[in-house]
Amino acid sequence: MKILVAIKQVPARDSQLRVQSSGRWIEQQDVSFEINEPDAYALEAGLQLSEKAGGEVVVLCAGPAGAAQTIREALAKGAHRAIHIEQDDLGALDPLAAAQLLAAAVRTEAPDLILTGLQSDDAGYGQTGVVLAELLGLPHATIIMQAEQSGSGIRVKRELEDGWFQHIEMPLPALLTIQSGISRLRYATLMGIKKARTKEIRRVTASDLGVTPAPVLSIERIYAPEKSKQTQMLEGAAGEVAAKLVEKLKFEARVL
Repeated sequence: MKILVAIKQVPARDSQLRVQSSGRWIEQQDVSFEINEPDAYALEAGLQLSEKAGGEVVVLCAGPAGAAQTIREALAKGAHRAIHIEQDDLGALDPLAAAQLLAAAVRTEAPDLILTGLQSDDAGYGQTGVVLAELLGLPHATIIMQAEQSGSGIRVKRELEDGWFQHIEMPLPALLTIQSGISRLRYATLMGIKKARTKEIRRVTASDLGVTPAPVLSIERIYAPEKSKQTQMLEGAAGEVAAKLVEKLKFEARVL
């Protein structure tokens, strides 16, 4: 089985973020980066499937030259090889444009299964995976909690609302978007890090793939949430005030 896992490099969660002068994205010179968390779980799911069913795991990443660090991390964890679509202005791409890039690279591989994270930690659209499936004409399922090979297809467990789950049998090839927290993430071993240095990373550009990304969405402004203070005086008997306070904490402040 050939499993292709799409990953994205995003700013580390503890980074101090500053908005660019244009107001449309963040300054990236002093920001540290890491693999997008949902994509890390997609990679883990792909590695586990490969270990059980055999085959290879191919990592696909679109991003600037610096994304090579994230790609090497994925290779050190066990991925067999990687494709790096070199794209400097990744922040300017919406889910459609990003999926167009990824789809062009996927077509050269013809994988049996494509895994993506449910959404990215930076933009958070949650659409790139499903748009990619549509462009490739593949069946897809989202919010996957578990996946295992079943005959010539795959059986998946989807998370629904209120603690409900859905079990689906799907034919291959297919695309799945993986939910965070479905398993324990592995660490890259010293031997894995050494092996990653010799594993293949095929570097391509949008021009090489014959694609001109065409975003249909644009970010107009990024800004920190505005802070405001408001004081409310609750009057009445102690019991009534306590009941009102609990109600406001539950439904307005949402801290209970």
